[in-house]
Amino acid sequence: MGIADRPGAYGVVAVATLAYTCLMFVWFSLPAYLSTIIAELDLSSTQAGVVAGAVPLTYIPIALFSGLAVDRIGPGRSLAVGVVLYGVAQVGRSFADGFPSLLALTLLLGVGATAVTFGLPKLVSTLFPPSRTGLPSSIYLVGASAGTALVFGVGRPVLGPWLGGWRPLFLWSGLVAIGYGIGWYVLARRLGIDERAAAKDADETDRDEDAAPIASIRRDLRLILTHRELQLVVVVGTMYLLASHGIQGWLPTILESRGVSPGIAGQTTSLFVGAYAVGIFAVPALADRYEARPTALIGCGAVFCAGTVGVVLADGLGPALLASIVVAGLGVGGLSPLVRAIPPALEGIGARLTGTAVGFIFAVGEIGGFLGPVLIGTSHDLTGSYVLGLGLIATAGVVVVTAGATLRRLAD
Repeated sequence: MGIADRPGAYGVVAVATLAYTCLMFVWFSLPAYLSTIIAELDLSSTQAGVVAGAVPLTYIPIALFSGLAVDRIGPGRSLAVGVVLYGVAQVGRSFADGFPSLLALTLLLGVGATAVTFGLPKLVSTLFPPSRTGLPSSIYLVGASAGTALVFGVGRPVLGPWLGGWRPLFLWSGLVAIGYGIGWYVLARRLGIDERAAAKDADETDRDEDAAPIASIRRDLRLILTHRELQLVVVVGTMYLLASHGIQGWLPTILESRGVSPGIAGQTTSLFVGAYAVGIFAVPALADRYEARPTALIGCGAVFCAGTVGVVLADGLGPALLASIVVAGLGVGGLSPLVRAIPPALEGIGARLTGTAVGFIFAVGEIGGFLGPVLIGTSHDLTGSYVLGLGLIATAGVVVVTAGATLRRLAD
């Protein structure tokens, strides 16, 4: 069964996208039920923020090494191991009896998540040339948004009550993920995905650079860590993750604090996720068409800053709040594919080092991903309000605008 044809390649990406869909359903099942879990496990807002930010926290120490591993092992096996790992962690979370066990299992979930985050860009760079990675990247990112939307829009208000609460929902979603991971491994072996990735990597490596593995790793890390344009993408990625995890991790609880019922709060958060998905598709398509990726970064930063400020200022669940949530989602969503699609097109990176480059972005960037939920939770403990935390999230948009402008200047 071959995948050399373009429709076949898109088909493989579509199947692999389910790894991200399952991941985001599993990941954000905790924020969807955060207020319930806080009450049942007697968590403080700071503890809740730490747990909500625990998956991003995992990326900080291991993301770069996970990216290196994906580049050398291949996307097929990496995705399979990652999915099974986060599935096992989700099953374990269904039996958590307090903050320590819930945190430990969420950190384990994060380890599996890294393989998916870096395995999918590696898969796309294996199947498509650098100039054509925008659309397939959007496909798997929309799949990720679908998982998030499903857990907020269906998992929390429908499946959870039907199954009997958050623990059965965690249990069954973990088992489904494990089943999918095993199925993906079988398919990847049949298609020879890892062999195809290894062959493409060999084509991109100069024949006189057949150095020992340790020397090869050192050379690749030196290139990645000193690449000026990639460093700016890292800044953008950090602010994107700060905003994305901060807003999605706390928006349902923020809405509930304003008197919105849990079901409606979850469905309203799905509105953010839906706008996020629109941004994922629309922004990279426009950016690639007009060859204006840095300009797209600037626009997305300004848009999500304005939307977050609107969420702070809006009073009640009315048109102003809903519009602000949509605007914020569009801006944050547009950044998501750009931070993944830009590295393969950078000089010296290409498909061979895509996993390592994206790993570098997330190793640093997930500091923001961890701090987003923690800043909102801690500021609420200190002030009794979510205004300060959301204000810090909005400031991230200004940083994105500045980094995008610098990238555009370097490109010119």
